[in-house]
Amino acid sequence: MKLKDKVVFVIGLAVTGVPLVKVLSKLGAKIIVNDLKSEEQLVDTLKELEGIEASYILGKHPEDIKQLGGIDLVVASPGVPLDIPFIQYFRDENIEIIGEIELAYRLASAQVVAITGTNGKTTTTALTGEIFKHGGKNTFVVGNIGVAAISKALETTPNDFMVMEVSSFQLESVVEFHPKVAALLNLTPDHLNRHKTMENYLEAKLNIFQNQSSGDYAVVNYDNQTVRDASNRLKAKKIYFSRKEILSEGVFVEDGNIVVLLDGRKERVLAANEIKMPGDHNLENALAATAMAFLVGINVESIAESLRTFGGVEHRTEYVGEVNGVAFINDSKGTNPDASINAVKGIKAPIILLAGGMDKGNDYTEFIEAFNGKVKKMVVYGETAEKIYETAKGLNFHQVTKVKDLEEAVKLAYGVATEGDTILLSPACASWDMYKNFEERGKHFKEIVSNIRRA
Repeated sequence: MKLKDKVVFVIGLAVTGVPLVKVLSKLGAKIIVNDLKSEEQLVDTLKELEGIEASYILGKHPEDIKQLGGIDLVVASPGVPLDIPFIQYFRDENIEIIGEIELAYRLASAQVVAITGTNGKTTTTALTGEIFKHGGKNTFVVGNIGVAAISKALETTPNDFMVMEVSSFQLESVVEFHPKVAALLNLTPDHLNRHKTMENYLEAKLNIFQNQSSGDYAVVNYDNQTVRDASNRLKAKKIYFSRKEILSEGVFVEDGNIVVLLDGRKERVLAANEIKMPGDHNLENALAATAMAFLVGINVESIAESLRTFGGVEHRTEYVGEVNGVAFINDSKGTNPDASINAVKGIKAPIILLAGGMDKGNDYTEFIEAFNGKVKKMVVYGETAEKIYETAKGLNFHQVTKVKDLEEAVKLAYGVATEGDTILLSPACASWDMYKNFEERGKHFKEIVSNIRRA
């Protein structure tokens, strides 16, 4: 894709914006950057772009886009909804609008393995990347996991793999994006403030498969009814994985072992209880990663060794430490009720649960019902505090307290905890009401715990 002297309009700096602008500059594009944040709010971000020739429109969208001259391409941040009136102008002018992962795909030479789903994306992507590396594949682990795909695209060769975590927001703007192997891990209600309906959310997720053909692979969770039903529409060869069923073909658990059955050949990988990461949800992540690795030719010995040694990712049921017999677990990545349900299921009782944050339009009934006697107290904070509080009370869970913020929540929880308790941060909500992202929230949690330990 030739971008030299092309006018590229970048909407939103955010996490991917800085590496995107750097790559566009390297390729000789003429860059216009637009962000609703002011110059003062973006001071640190702009420092990273010092010396790069670009024009900036900050603090607002341009009022008259025609005055900017001929724009050849628009690259929008995943955080920018594509249905806003501002975007419509470009559509009316037949100017192509893509996202960062679409541009990365067009510029990269590597084979793409892409992973999406409501929960487990980050863990599965990191685990798959580890298996690929252990199996001798030169691998770039990129995408929504925290390393912008665009930042590595120009380094790749045809023999490399890009193992890519992709969100529904990123998938809204794909055009040519064509992974050789693509996985849809699960689908439960999330991001309904953006997608409006579950149907729209599903369609965004299914975009991961839209350019695949019969020579590609679609790795699909057989146990998730919504995902399984939707897979009937796919053109790629479907490889199912299941924690609950013995499959006629795919990756599943049989007699306590993970097995691969493809093309009439069955291979045992390892005993399911040998996986280092605890919990049924992580067993599902391991099954998906096993399928993807096997499909690109990695042997079962390499897969098994990685599953035995991979301990998970930061902010996902991450053990932070213990203070006076009270354990602290950081599950800041639990940004929806289903993810937090998995966390509660995977942690030993008694639990003091910290929940709350930005409301994404979710219902918290199943979340509260999943406590099942394991949660002795819940402390809620942030934008959704009242909603979660009222849901809990309505379901006769009365051990719930509202506080202002996370620091107050942690201190209150520690104050009422006794030896043997676990204080679990699993918010069931987005972080954006108080933090830039879930990573910042998780780091703040760990800082608060560190301060408690030193007190």
